[in-house]
Amino acid sequence: MTRSRRRSVILAALLAVALIVAGCGSPPAAPTTSALPSAPVASGTRPSSPTVVAIVQPTSGESVSGTSVHVVLSLTGAQIVSATTTNIQPDQGHLHLYVDNVLVSMNYGLEQDLPVHSGTYVLKAEFVAADHAPFNPRVWSPEVFFTVK
Repeated sequence: MTRSRRRSVILAALLAVALIVAGCGSPPAAPTTSALPSAPVASGTRPSSPTVVAIVQPTSGESVSGTSVHVVLSLTGAQIVSATTTNIQPDQGHLHLYVDNVLVSMNYGLEQDLPVHSGTYVLKAEFVAADHAPFNPRVWSPEVFFTVK
């Protein structure tokens, strides 16, 4: 191989390595919140939402008895829509309920009974877009801890 040809091959190899390294970037940062299995994901840029969601019932620290807990949510700055669509609006969507960081319900209302048994639970709600994927940033209620006797 001629000197000129060898130089071209070396430059091409160095360029290829530089492109690979640049494309890899740095590893993603560790999540600051726990991973939520089964949460729907959407591609592309997600809109933000002005919505505030809160759990009214049960209250944090409450003890309940029975085989179900009645969950009541409040929603400010948005409306629940029953149709699933990809035409995303920041003030329209659905509610997802999580018990112990597991998605248990995709709800179109503000009240629901959830089956429970004895133990302590962590409940939180998320307001998601009409395509069931999260807004950016995600719209979470504060967590509520309750015990079933």
